[in-house]
Amino acid sequence: MAVIGIDHVQLAMPLGREDAAGGFYERLLGLKEVAKPPHLAARGGFEGNGVRIHLGVEDDFSSARKAHPGLVVSDLPSLAAMLGAAGFPTSADQPLEGYDRRYVSGPFGNRIELMQVK
Repeated sequence: MAVIGIDHVQLAMPLGREDAAGGFYERLLGLKEVAKPPHLAARGGFEGNGVRIHLGVEDDFSSARKAHPGLVVSDLPSLAAMLGAAGFPTSADQPLEGYDRRYVSGPFGNRIELMQVK
């Protein structure tokens, strides 16, 4: 028996910030908002190209500034420029062989790694 993949990553968000989530994950990262069943409606989700990010509301929200998803992107320089222009500047970190990569803090301060294969 072995792990064969990741179905989704869940990030926390504060209550009432759904518009900010849509602005970032849908309009900037290009993921589509996914309708949830009624019993999960308070939890948002975005997906596209095999990527699924779920957002869960936490009453005592605290952003994840170290733990993070790593998203593979096709044009890191253009995405980084677009994010910066929208108020989400990216930053570099230690080199990782085989990738160009940058970090961005999403609309709730959660860290997200953006990676492009060299």
